Amino acid sequence: MSQRSLPNRLWYQILRWLICLVGSLAFGLRYVGRGNIPKNGPVLVVSNHQSHFDPPLIGSGCWRRMNYLARETLFRFAVFGWLIRSLDAIPIDRDGMGLNGIKESLRRLKRGEMVLIFPEGTRTRDGEVAPFRPGFTVLAARSKAWILPVAIEGAYDVWPRTKKLPGLGTIHVAFGQAIPPEEVANCDERELMAEVERRVRQCHANLRKHPSFARKRES
Repeated sequence: MSQRSLPNRLWYQILRWLICLVGSLAFGLRYVGRGNIPKNGPVLVVSNHQSHFDPPLIGSGCWRRMNYLARETLFRFAVFGWLIRSLDAIPIDRDGMGLNGIKESLRRLKRGEMVLIFPEGTRTRDGEVAPFRPGFTVLAARSKAWILPVAIEGAYDVWPRTKKLPGLGTIHVAFGQAIPPEEVANCDERELMAEVERRVRQCHANLRKHPSFARKRES
């Protein structure tokens, strides 16, 4: 496990608590299945992608520190760049996770940390889960990490990619059953990718059964 400074760890926890508080007040933020989060060891967290809110809201639901990936261009903005640097965000190139992003993600997983990725590659255009892009399972296999499927629902309605600013609404996050390292190592890459996508979709479908979202689908 990496040894970050005490001020850095405190800063992360303060932000985490603040995000949970604001999320609860503004969006009725609710977490399901947090008992499925592995207590130790490397974890590759795999989620659907609905909005800019996804990384902080998913990460704040974990008591363990999350590592985030951010486009290189975001580091150029003064305030936001400083913020993501303070959280040790991993830079990725404009077209996706380049070689440096892969190496750093793998390095942190091998240190026993958690890394969040969105295999859809971009935010959803319609609120549905898009097909996953291949390659992410290699990170888990090489680092002997758990794969934790996660789904977020409501974030698309609150802040779709077509709007510059968010609105109000309800957002829930579900943590699914994690796939242990032994199972990851013994699976064919395509089969493993399909299974992870299936679990994320199942988490998403379960979230949509909540009355807050079911009513919207019916109307």
